[in-house]
Amino acid sequence: MTEYSEKPHLILIDGSGYIFRAYHRLPPLTNKAGLPAGAVYGFTTMLWKLVENIRKQDDAPTHFAVIFDSSRKSFRQDLYPAYKAHRPPPPEDLVPQFPLIREATRAFSVPSIEQEGLEADDIIACYSRVALERGFQVTVYSSDKDLMQLIQPRLNLFDPVNNCLIGSEQVVKKFGVVPEKLGDLLALMGDTADNIPGVPGVGPKTASRLINEYGNLSEILESAPEIKQPKLRQNLIEYKETAILSRELVALVDDKPLPEPLDNLVVKGVDMTPLRDFLSEQGFSSLLARAGGGQSAPVADGSKEMAASSSQSFDPDAYETVIDEKALDRWIADIYQKGQVAVDTETDNLDATQAQLVGVSLSTEAGKACYIPCGHGGHDLLDQKPDQMDLLLLVKKLKPVLEDPSILKIGQNIKYDMIVLSRYGISVQPFDDTMLLSYDLDAGRHGHGMDELSLLYFDHQPISFKSVCGTGKSAITFNHVPIPAATRYAAEDADITFRLWALLKPRLSSDGATRIYEEVDRPLPPVIARMEQAGITVDSVALHHLSSRFAHDISRLEEEIYVLAGCRFLISSPKQLGEVLFGTMGLAGGKKSKSGQYSTNVTELERLAAEGEAIASKILEWRQLSKLKSTYSDALIGKVNPETGRVHTSFSLVGAQTGRLSSTDPNLQNIPIRTEIGREIRNAFIAKKGHLLLSADYSQIELRLAAHVADEKALLQAFREKEDIHALTAKQLFGHVDRESRARAKTINFAILYGISAWGLAARLEIDRFSAQEMIDRYFERFPAIRHYIDRTLDFVRLHGYVETPFGRKTHLPAIKSRKVTERQAAERQAINAPIQGMSADIIKRAMVRMEPALAKAGLSSVKMLLQVHDELIFEVPEEDIEKAKPVIRQVMMEAALPIVQLSVDLEVEIGTGTSWGAAH
Repeated sequence: MTEYSEKPHLILIDGSGYIFRAYHRLPPLTNKAGLPAGAVYGFTTMLWKLVENIRKQDDAPTHFAVIFDSSRKSFRQDLYPAYKAHRPPPPEDLVPQFPLIREATRAFSVPSIEQEGLEADDIIACYSRVALERGFQVTVYSSDKDLMQLIQPRLNLFDPVNNCLIGSEQVVKKFGVVPEKLGDLLALMGDTADNIPGVPGVGPKTASRLINEYGNLSEILESAPEIKQPKLRQNLIEYKETAILSRELVALVDDKPLPEPLDNLVVKGVDMTPLRDFLSEQGFSSLLARAGGGQSAPVADGSKEMAASSSQSFDPDAYETVIDEKALDRWIADIYQKGQVAVDTETDNLDATQAQLVGVSLSTEAGKACYIPCGHGGHDLLDQKPDQMDLLLLVKKLKPVLEDPSILKIGQNIKYDMIVLSRYGISVQPFDDTMLLSYDLDAGRHGHGMDELSLLYFDHQPISFKSVCGTGKSAITFNHVPIPAATRYAAEDADITFRLWALLKPRLSSDGATRIYEEVDRPLPPVIARMEQAGITVDSVALHHLSSRFAHDISRLEEEIYVLAGCRFLISSPKQLGEVLFGTMGLAGGKKSKSGQYSTNVTELERLAAEGEAIASKILEWRQLSKLKSTYSDALIGKVNPETGRVHTSFSLVGAQTGRLSSTDPNLQNIPIRTEIGREIRNAFIAKKGHLLLSADYSQIELRLAAHVADEKALLQAFREKEDIHALTAKQLFGHVDRESRARAKTINFAILYGISAWGLAARLEIDRFSAQEMIDRYFERFPAIRHYIDRTLDFVRLHGYVETPFGRKTHLPAIKSRKVTERQAAERQAINAPIQGMSADIIKRAMVRMEPALAKAGLSSVKMLLQVHDELIFEVPEEDIEKAKPVIRQVMMEAALPIVQLSVDLEVEIGTGTSWGAAH
């Protein structure tokens, strides 16, 4: 037996529990090979954090191992075949991750242990028994109630979810019995999770009462005839053998030979070489950066290198509250010394164009952050202002720093902070945005909000806004939050933002994302911020009239629907609607979901409408009018900013996977384009007095870009000669051009670029599948380069897991490896369209960035860019500048791809003007 100079301490990790925790807490991710890797990534970050933390403990382990289940079958199935029988198999995308998780464990120089025929709990019990016999302290990292049976002097459980020790006292408090009698309790009450039968009618309270009264299971069963409650007495007698079997099933086996000798679990320094190799193989670039990727690793004491290169733990109580000028000057000096600072603003309103500054948080390195309150309290006579920084002094002090070109400002969705700070005369430059960094590196892999990124990269759940401001009627604005709580929340945001930047920025080069970030997305936030601040005027009178008309039409449609249905019901209720359509009316083809409810989605209603069911057409029209009324004609009136008298939409730079901007509050992307109703809504957006609205819209840009990327000669020639592209397609496919054939050709042109199937095209054109397939085949015969582009793109995405625009924008499509046909086909359709739609987004973004300098150079600084909707830009122009502005705007948009991409087809821009958006469009 080996002798140890320090008190031996064994830590055993319930690896199986960690796997499922990692799997369910993260979105689907893929590794460099395109295989599922979300659980692998999550497990790796959790193990990393665990390794860091336990090495800092006073009773750091001398021995350490991660224990796994080797399979779903153990000796317990021989005792009771129904044991765990009702458990579903692991998710399909989790199964291939199991061996990679074992590999991750070994990469940390930590033993990975499993044993055929034993569950992880049994292996943990075996090691615990041997370790205790040799005088070890044992800590088991798990919150599994089965493992609580092991708790005794020198053996505790550590709950990694709630970050606390579980000892005998906690078990008694939770179950009412001491740990050594927990097996008796579990045998009596059973366990639905493991399908352990137990005794019917015996819950935890009854079980603990019986054990405390009679001593143990054997005594309870022997004394069963004496129990007064008739039903309980009967069940204990009748199910005696079941209880005894259940006791065998819950008992942990602790007398089997150890798979690895205990001495082999001795803690070693982390050898960084295999860890880096593993992280590199998986493509975990951010973790590789934390591990000092690319550097030679000393083998002697890798743990020190890991601690130095990775993020320290979060301590919200260590953040500083800055309320006086001297402390602020100290922080400013530190910022100048470091050359960069993470900045976050706290306000009293989520709408940046109306928000008042409440405080500013700063961070200059991981773990070092402060909050500077300036607008808390004092909102009524009873609301006393706390000690805080004077707002004017704070603005005076921070303005030179935030505008200094030598200091990099780092933000998470920095556009919001730019708008808020601009209201106080501060123009933030230069800057990095961690949200955009994440988006340009990992679009399609996961979301890019700070909370999700913090969990993903640091295994840290940030303090939530709801926890400090509340929810519902009791919610408060941030200016009412006590300053200590505000400091913990706000400073943590800045701290996380700084850490994210330190991890993500180095990946730009290694992941090939520098161009798309630096030349397309990063220049956008100040441009978008100015557009949001400018806003647009709406005609409230026209909107009121439109709402009244919508209400009348909605009411009329409701009555018509009731007549067709033969009864009155809640049309907005999918449940009631499904029951009426497929139950009461008996319409054919109704499909029920797992919940037993009929589907009434738009696809199902369009199918019914195509089959001649008038009620389906009425419901579709009712839904559209109801949505337009609630989203636009009603909502726009309430969105008018009282300060400006205009509506200010909010543009998201990461809302669409392909690079397109999206808008909210109000959403201007979903106004119908070609319908009369859509035009009427656009008519309500008007120019201010003495100005006109100018609409500049790329003409058929996606078809032009498709011709470019595919190098389809026939299409390129048609565009050069300014032919009607839809008429050309009609002639190629149908041999003649008329209104109907051109309309069909237009549908086919766009549908092909979205990877449409024969089934999908058949539904669009209301023809049979075989005719639709013939049209697709004929299209590819006439335009073979489009077919080659599709094949080439699908080959690429299946190999690499992403597609890319010529500007370097990557769209990751993890579902391309899915075993589910529908998910895989959807990813294939996305893959076909994403490079084209993404390229279109890249081009209009570059146009937006170049537009203001071009207008200023032409002496047109009074021309304001207000909106961007898909391929269209909306400007507000003084009437006298209209003719001068048109050629400037057209030239900027036509040349936006240069010099990065030389297109083989010219971009065309259609320009219209009018007193309203509808008139200009």
